[in-house]
Amino acid sequence: MLGVSLEGRDVLLVGGGAVTARRLRRLLDDGARPRVVAPEVSDEVGALIAAHGVAWLPRTFRLADVEGAWLVHTATGDPRVDLEVAAACERSRTLCVNASDGAHGTARLTADTRFGDVVVGVVSDAGVDPRRTARVRDAIGLQLASGRLPLRRGRETAGGRVDLVGGGPGPVDLMTVRARRLLAEADVVIADRLGPARALLPELDPDVLVVDVGKAPGHHPVPQEEINRLLVEHALAGRRVVRLKGGDPFVLGRGGEEVAACLAAGVPVEVVPGPSSAISVPQAAGIPVTHRGVAAALHIVNGQGPVTEATLAALADDGSTTVFLMGVAALERIMSAALAHGVPSDRPVAIVESGHTPQQRTTRTTLGRAVADARAAGVSNPAVIVVGDVARAGLLLPDPELAGDTTT
Repeated sequence: MLGVSLEGRDVLLVGGGAVTARRLRRLLDDGARPRVVAPEVSDEVGALIAAHGVAWLPRTFRLADVEGAWLVHTATGDPRVDLEVAAACERSRTLCVNASDGAHGTARLTADTRFGDVVVGVVSDAGVDPRRTARVRDAIGLQLASGRLPLRRGRETAGGRVDLVGGGPGPVDLMTVRARRLLAEADVVIADRLGPARALLPELDPDVLVVDVGKAPGHHPVPQEEINRLLVEHALAGRRVVRLKGGDPFVLGRGGEEVAACLAAGVPVEVVPGPSSAISVPQAAGIPVTHRGVAAALHIVNGQGPVTEATLAALADDGSTTVFLMGVAALERIMSAALAHGVPSDRPVAIVESGHTPQQRTTRTTLGRAVADARAAGVSNPAVIVVGDVARAGLLLPDPELAGDTTT
C-alpha cells in the first residue's frame, strides 16, 4: 500500500452520483484537480462543481478522457461502463478505482482518519468491505483522539513550535481532542499546577521532558519571564513544546504574554482553547453564569487585583453576574468594597471549591454574610466566587444538596 499525494494533480471521475459526490469532496480536500465526465450529475455533485470550479464534461465516457490523469475513479452505476474505464486505464498504465467492483481496479481508496499531520488509512487486501474498513478506521480514530497512540516524532526536525493548551477545570475528558493530540506529540510539556496535569503527565512517554511551573497563591517559584524563556529555548532547539494550562490560556492565564514572547523570538505558536473555570466550575454546581430573565451579562475578575469601578458597576447591576477567580484571600476586601458602593447586602453569592472533582463543595451565602460564612466553612483555594442572582439556591436545582452544596 502506497501513500500517494494528489495535490495539484489531475484526477478523472467518471459518473455523477452519490459515490462520486463523496469522493469528489475528499479529492478537493486533498488539493487534487478533479474533473468529471458524466451525462448528468446529482444535485450534490453539481453543487460541488459550481462551488469549486470543477471541470465537467456532460457526456458519456471516451477513451481519450484518461489521457493526462494521474488517477481515475469510475462510479457510473453500470458495471460494463466501469469495466471499460478500468480497461482503458490498464492500457494507459493509469491507476483506477472501480467503485462497482474493487477487485477489477488497480487502486483502492482507503477509509482514512486524520489527526494533525498523521493520516491512517484502512484497506483490505482480500475483497472490498467498506463497512468493516470504516469500523476499523473509526476505532483507530477514537484511540488517536484519546492521546493514547504514539504520535511523537522519531526524527528531530529543524523547526520547533509552541502550543498553548487550555486544559479546562481538571477532568481529562473535558479537554479538546486537539489538546490531547498535541500532548501525545509533545517533546516538552511545561505544566501549571491546576487543570488536568496531575492525571495526564504520568501517561506521557518517559523521555518527554516535563517542567513544573505551577503557581500557588503568594508562591510563584518560576517567574513568568523564565517561563517565556523556557518556551522559546526549547522551541528554537527544534522541540515541540506544549504549555499546559488550567482553564483557558487567554482567561487570566497570561497566555497573551507567552504568545508575544514566542512571536518576538520567531517561534511558531498557536493557542488551543479550554473550558474556563469562570464558566465551567459554576456549571458543575448547577449555576449558569447567564440565564434568561435573570442575568444577561458576565463580568470576570482577577480577585487578586484591585476592585475597579467597572467591577463595582457589575456587582451593582441586577442583570449581571460577576465571577472572581483567585479571590479567596481577597474575599473580605471585595465584599467590603461592594457594600461600600451600595451593592445590596442580600445579593446572592456562591463559592465553588475544587469544581469538577470529588472534593467539590459549594457554599451559598449573600454579599453581607459571605466573609463570615466562608470563614465558618473553611473555604480554601482553588475556588470560584459567583456574585449575582444566578447564584441563589433553587434557581435550577430545587435541592442544593444535589449540587453537593453547603447552603448558609
